[in-house]
Amino acid sequence: MNDTRTAILDWMAQGRLRPHEAAHALRLAGMIPGGDDWRSFLDRLMLWIGTVSCGAAVVFFFAYNWQDMGRFAKFGLVELLLLVSLASSWRLSLDRAGGKAVLLLASLLTGALLALVGQTYQTGADPWELFAVWAVAILPWVVLGRFGALWLLWLVLVNLAAYLHFRTLGGLFGWLFDTEQRIWAVFAVNTAALLAWELAGRSGAAWLRERWPVRIVAAASGGAVTTLAVLAILDFRHGGSGWAMLAWCAWMTAAFFYYRSRQQDLFILAGGVLAAIVVATTFLARHVLRNFDAGGFLFIGLVVIGMSAAGGMWLKSVASEVEK
Repeated sequence: MNDTRTAILDWMAQGRLRPHEAAHALRLAGMIPGGDDWRSFLDRLMLWIGTVSCGAAVVFFFAYNWQDMGRFAKFGLVELLLLVSLASSWRLSLDRAGGKAVLLLASLLTGALLALVGQTYQTGADPWELFAVWAVAILPWVVLGRFGALWLLWLVLVNLAAYLHFRTLGGLFGWLFDTEQRIWAVFAVNTAALLAWELAGRSGAAWLRERWPVRIVAAASGGAVTTLAVLAILDFRHGGSGWAMLAWCAWMTAAFFYYRSRQQDLFILAGGVLAAIVVATTFLARHVLRNFDAGGFLFIGLVVIGMSAAGGMWLKSVASEVEK
């Protein structure tokens, strides 16, 4: 496929194919989605949107009818929907998209059931406990489901539990945990998940070869460490945290070598370019715009344009290598 695509793109660059001929050639080579491809894509898209919408509809239904429904009616309805979802998932099989979608719905309904317990009996539990128990409760389904969307839902719950835990209690050293430390916790969770996902992906399992969940986790990890670096640069009171800049440099270096050489991923490399521009711009703004003069803004604008152009050219060269 790559050889065919490269050959067609070379012919287009050399002018040996007219525009309408190039489109026809790409369509014959299977590089332009046809009617069946679009129907399959829309079918999957509607399936997942419908699943998430059903979960949200259950929550909104209870919120709207909270005063009009008795305790047993609420629990009975949620538990019935949960049982029907699990039975449907077993009936449809987890090897099919329909079975996986219903299992995702069951995972969402589990959260609704836990929230219903908390609201009905006023247990006094903190929000982080809801997300932690929710993550533990659906973990067996996540392992059995073996698909990226459910793993991402589980990872979001772990992130929320960790972030809210440190905000509420601060753990054993609560006085140490401020906003920066909570971002460190999010960075640690997502970086560990990214490493585990990449290592597991090398085992050869087909469902782990999908790249979109890895890219979302990488974006969360890179976004957290970039936020730490920006906060370190802007920390006027304490002169910034050297550990944050060290972590950012280590993350950028590791991401560059791994996603440039071992597992080429243009999306994550593009995210690295964006992170470099953000950190460089913040550094310049911190040290150049002391008096907010027009020359400083012009200088920073030119630097951003130059870095964006250089980053775009580099990404284009990497994309050419990937296509070959």
